[in-house]
Parts: sequence; C-alpha cells; structure tokens
Amino acid sequence: MSTPILQPGEIEAGAPPAPWLKLPETIQFNNRAERLAGLAKAHALADYLRFIAALCRAQHEAYALLPPVTLPSAEILAQCRTYAMPPLNAATLARTSQWSMALSHILARVETAAPAPARAAIARLASLDETALEAIANGLLRHDSEGLDRAAAPFVAAALQVYWHRLAAALDVQDIGRPETLALCPVCGSPPVASSVHVGPEHGLRYLHCALCGSEWNVVRIKCSSCENTKGIAYYGIENSPAAVKAETCDSCQSYLKILYLEKDPAADPIADDLASLTLDLLLDEQGYQRSGLNYFLIPGPT
Repeated sequence: MSTPILQPGEIEAGAPPAPWLKLPETIQFNNRAERLAGLAKAHALADYLRFIAALCRAQHEAYALLPPVTLPSAEILAQCRTYAMPPLNAATLARTSQWSMALSHILARVETAAPAPARAAIARLASLDETALEAIANGLLRHDSEGLDRAAAPFVAAALQVYWHRLAAALDVQDIGRPETLALCPVCGSPPVASSVHVGPEHGLRYLHCALCGSEWNVVRIKCSSCENTKGIAYYGIENSPAAVKAETCDSCQSYLKILYLEKDPAADPIADDLASLTLDLLLDEQGYQRSGLNYFLIPGPT
C-alpha cells in the first residue's frame, strides 16, 4: 500500500503529509500548450515551440474525445502493487486501438499548422497500416531508435502520451506499490523528462515527471535520480536565462536531469521548459554529461 511522505523541515508543522505519488491531471496538455505559447515569445525557437503548443492542444482535444480506457484486471493490479511493479508497464502492456484513434485526431488537427517537414511526416503516418504504426510505437516505448522516423516519432509519441495519461488518471494511487528504486516511473516504468521542486502543500519537495504517463513521484533532493548517488551533485544554469530551470548533474554516472523551481515560476512545465532550454543541453554536452531523462518531442539522432 502506498503511503504519504513527510520530510523534516520541508513541510510546515501540523500540515498533512504530502503524497509520494501524484497521478496526472486532465488539464495537463492544455496548460502545457499555454506555457509553450508563452515561452515562444521572443525565443530563438519560436516557430518550433508554437508548433509543439499546437500539438499539445490537439492532445488535449484527443484526451477528451477518447472513450473510457480499459485498465488491467484487479488481479494484475493487486500483483503489481504487492511486488511494486508498474501496473501500466510501457514495454509490455497490451495496447488497445484507442491510442491510434488519438493519433488520427492529432494528425488531422495539426496538419495545417505543421511546417513542411512535419507535413511530410504526417502524410507518411497517414499512409501506414496498423502493423506499421504499432511497430513505431513499440520502438518508441522500448527506446529503440534504430531505423526510427524521427520526424514522425513525436506525433506517435503524442498519441501514446494521451493514451497513457488516460490509463494513469483512471488508477487510484493505492493501486501502485512504492518501489525501492525510483529512477523510473512507478506507474508505467518510463524515464522522467525532468523534475520540479513544488510549492503549496508539497513546498520544497522534488517530484520527477514521467515522460509518458505524466505521473509525478517524489525523490529526495541533492540525489542523482538516475544512479541515486548523493556525492558530486552540482547545478548548472545559463547566465541571463530564467532561474527557474537548472540542470542537476552527477559526477558518478556523468548524467544530468533538468530541475524546475516552481517557487521562481509557478507556470513552469517539465516538457515545455525542457524544450525551451536546449542551450543548457548544449552546455552540458560540452561538459561531457549525458541526459538521463527523455523528452518524446526531442528524439536524439544517432551518435
């Protein structure tokens, strides 16, 4: 059974304990679209950010249009809870056609706003049969980039996010057992895209944000979210850039994950602000660090 967390000095005395896990909210895609539109103003990547904002609006619409999703059986949920396994494991969960329904809606909505390369990718996806689409989805969910159509991948990923958000939102927090290792999402087993230090009831607590299902789970601060090392942790930022976004680096595994400080900017969004801070990724790459997180709208090319 999952239990709340209460870390000394991070929550006011007498306040209720903060949750260790937060399932996704239904307004997440719409809020992200608004954030991207705001970040696009006077940004070097303005056109790209506006297009991803349009993609997120299409996700919001697709989320509302999808029929109710089917969760794993009560027996499977109980087994996953007992052994602290992700009940919506992205690599093994049998998907229904609802995710491709979301994809069809997303493609139709963003086609007119898409730049030429994206329109070509949309046309390619529209011509594929179910087997081919499922193969792209499998590659994305299993993080197999070999032969991946990187121009088409963000659209498929957007539909998969809608589907997994709906699944995760239909769960109860009590359905998820808390694993000992928190490097991956306890709900679907996917990597985080970034972390954020919350305000309000969870003031001062850091939550990792799942790149796929949008769930958030608590991991203590000043600790590598990838290898769980607590030594050699450092923070990088870009001079004259928003102080709300930094990169937390680990000298032990040479990885980094961005961290958002919501006290400095309550509107910051893990996926949107990750995309808008690519200069920080270039800096960390020059320093020899590798991203430990995953952003489905930023699929890297071959190294």
